Amino acid sequence: MRRNWMIVLTLLIVVTMFAGCSGDKGATGIKSAEGDSIKLSLWHNFTGDDLRARTMREIISEFEAANPGIKLNVQAIPPDGYRARLKTVAAANEMPDVFIMWPGAMTKEFQGGGLIQPVDELLQANAAWKDGFLPGSFDNFTIDNKVYSAPMSLTPTSILYYNQSILDSHGVKVPQTWDELLQAVRTLKAAKVTPIALGNKAAWLAQSSILSSLADRVTGTEWFIKAAAQEGAKFTDPEFVRALELLQQLQQEGAFQEGFNSMDNTQMEMMFAHGQAAMMIDGGWALTNLTANATPDAIKQMGVTVLPAIADGKGDPNTTSGVVGVGLGLSAKTEGKVKEAAHKLIFAMSGPEAQKRTLESNQLVSYKVELDKSKVSPIFSKVYELVNDIQFTPVYDGMLTSAGADVVNNGIQELLMGGDPKAIAAKIQEAQAKSLGK
Repeated sequence: MRRNWMIVLTLLIVVTMFAGCSGDKGATGIKSAEGDSIKLSLWHNFTGDDLRARTMREIISEFEAANPGIKLNVQAIPPDGYRARLKTVAAANEMPDVFIMWPGAMTKEFQGGGLIQPVDELLQANAAWKDGFLPGSFDNFTIDNKVYSAPMSLTPTSILYYNQSILDSHGVKVPQTWDELLQAVRTLKAAKVTPIALGNKAAWLAQSSILSSLADRVTGTEWFIKAAAQEGAKFTDPEFVRALELLQQLQQEGAFQEGFNSMDNTQMEMMFAHGQAAMMIDGGWALTNLTANATPDAIKQMGVTVLPAIADGKGDPNTTSGVVGVGLGLSAKTEGKVKEAAHKLIFAMSGPEAQKRTLESNQLVSYKVELDKSKVSPIFSKVYELVNDIQFTPVYDGMLTSAGADVVNNGIQELLMGGDPKAIAAKIQEAQAKSLGK
């Protein structure tokens, strides 16, 4: 009896060993059985109903279907809370494998903290893809000649959107100077029309979309570069204080609706899309939301221009603040088969096909793709033409340290509620200098 049990046990061991050596593999060459699949974490902020967000979610779903051996752990975080969540895990050195990351200051801080690794290997393996980007596209993702991401979009952050029919019905022309903008605000306010929709709940909006261009009009780009580096200029300088005063003046004239600090930017875009405001100062990211939610007749009435010129300003008025958009960061801890899977995901979400689909979802890209105007909205075509006729200037939170940018964001909220421009400028100067050790 005992001998029979020994024979059965031996057979079970042999069968188990044989099964373990012949497990199925998926089309990717990665084991597809649940216990042996590659697990890859992805964080993104494509949570809205806009066309770009829908497109990116579709690409992620298609990747999962085509790669059964890669199991994605996806965290989809709304844009307003995304940066804060990412900073929290960064502080704990618990980065996801792949995640949306901003160029400039964020990339520098993550690289300096040893949190991310370069993607040069992926770019070199796909030379045609790398060569398809516009000149300068990798600059703000590059540190010590190593590239840490590939941009997924091109983002002008400061565009003056206007509703031509509302302006015409009140005898207001598209403002080309600051005085004309203020007069337009007064006329519209008197007619009980909201002049400019603003959604500054997350604080970054007014900084990125208004102050970055407005301040450049006043100070010039060279001054800001020096102030950001704390080399030869300070945020307490009179020209920057004047820029804060002009922004506050806009609010004091009644430019924005009540409760602008409790409305997010998506609500702001919906307000403009539905004709509840004559103008909106927002970035290129608004295009997908406008296209998805405004009626065809409403879109036909939309026009775009740059922020008005400032008298005696040192900056070029034919510019807008802007950057190449976000890219996908790769955790420094991601290695081996997981890294191979991560490279595959990054290419799927930002490679040539993804760039084309992104453009057709009414989102500008920093990649050489011919625009088929039949696939985009009229307002997108107008912005596409505008940005090809102007130069870009820096966005404040793209060059400031995280600490400096946070104080600017919070300071603008305070400013728009009646705060002292000089005191706010002093806080910004202190934060930027301290974070740079100067």
